[in-house]
Amino acid sequence: MAGGAALAAALALCCFAASAAGAYATAVTAEAEADRIASLPGQPPVNFSMYSGYVTVDAAAGRALFYWLIEAGGVPAESAPLVLWLNGGPGCSSVGYGASEELGAFRINPDGKSLSRNPYPWNKVANMLFLDSPAGVGYSYSNTTADLYTAGDNKTAHDSYNFLVNWLERFPQYKHRDFYITGESYAGHYVPQLSQVVYENNKGIEKPILNFKGFMVGNAVIDDYHDYVGTFEYWWTHGLISDETYEKLQLTCEFEVSEHPSKACNNILDVADAEQGSIDAYSIYTPTCKKTSLHKRRLIKGRPWLPRGYDPCTENYATKYYNLPEVQKALHANVTGIPYPWVACSDPVYDYWKDSPKSMLPIYRELIAAGIRIWVFSGDADSVVPLTATRYSIGALSLPTVSNWYPWYDDGEVGGWCQVYKGLTLVTIRGAGHEVPLHRPRQGLKLFQHFLRDEPMPKPVDSIEMFHTAVPA
Repeated sequence: MAGGAALAAALALCCFAASAAGAYATAVTAEAEADRIASLPGQPPVNFSMYSGYVTVDAAAGRALFYWLIEAGGVPAESAPLVLWLNGGPGCSSVGYGASEELGAFRINPDGKSLSRNPYPWNKVANMLFLDSPAGVGYSYSNTTADLYTAGDNKTAHDSYNFLVNWLERFPQYKHRDFYITGESYAGHYVPQLSQVVYENNKGIEKPILNFKGFMVGNAVIDDYHDYVGTFEYWWTHGLISDETYEKLQLTCEFEVSEHPSKACNNILDVADAEQGSIDAYSIYTPTCKKTSLHKRRLIKGRPWLPRGYDPCTENYATKYYNLPEVQKALHANVTGIPYPWVACSDPVYDYWKDSPKSMLPIYRELIAAGIRIWVFSGDADSVVPLTATRYSIGALSLPTVSNWYPWYDDGEVGGWCQVYKGLTLVTIRGAGHEVPLHRPRQGLKLFQHFLRDEPMPKPVDSIEMFHTAVPA
């Protein structure tokens, strides 16, 4: 018996050592093991485990969502929280954007065939779960064609919830783990709506399997009226449109009383677009990608103030990489032979989007009252969902201030600004565009770490409070 026990212990030790460093010894279901990624084409060595595949959310319709789990590599995976990341659109891939050019473990190289390590991946501190939702986005699919033309906020939230519940059966080690929901852009709708579904379903359960702690959204669509007011103001204050156009936008676009822009409003929006010229609206101070077929834009070169490391063509690399058969095989993707190529954003899903509430503020109020952690961040060089829009939307909540506006620092430089309200923390990232972890990766990781610890961004030593104390009233 002793010899058998020793042999079993030796075999267990051997198996653990042979697994990827950082992976933890736990029972892995057969379904999860089938989803394990041995290695991706062109991938450098890693010290963490990855899984990807499909989870059915509606068996009758044949609707299945694709996920990619990148387990923690900088901290023990068995104790690190589980964090879901969602990209918006609606209709854009979290695998193609969040995982591949923002906060994932890798960046796709310009050859579209190989990967390099992201020096600031969020899986340094958490187990990151990327989900392509709804069906029709990325590799996610439905055998019911009508699903591609009937997507909307409500169905997306409930499909995502069904995904999580079913996914946890495949990965039971994550049940009861601290769980957070994060995302950006139109995920400003996805994230709070899914958070609300999780919160409502957890009521009355002493130990819920989804141990939901909070959510964080970036450059997020929050409230139509305040978002548009703030966007028009951003365009004008940043010199992107004329005084005349700004005045006409304010007079013509009555988003407080109308759900959709009028024909007159659309005409002025076209004028505003022409006045802005060929810039990257998602990052107004960085070069554009002259290789893209979506926009005819010039590539500005030789600007020393442009942030290093930003490549505006990353979406093109993702499109090439995720259409490679060997990549799809490694990811256990496209197993049903989807009759269209992988694209970063799905036109049918976007064009036929159904329900889209005008405001997320009622959900914010409900979850703030429930004590759910909420952080909102904003890259201040984004003109699509700009900082001014976010500030107006948050201002509409009329929350008491805990810590007034102050600069936070990264490596001796101002990384952005922060204001802490009762129930919500707002953080800006200086010089970042719409995709904060792409444009400011180190600062984005620092933001994420503080969110997980629920610690406001660090104040400078010579704080505003000290200044006010020293100066007589």
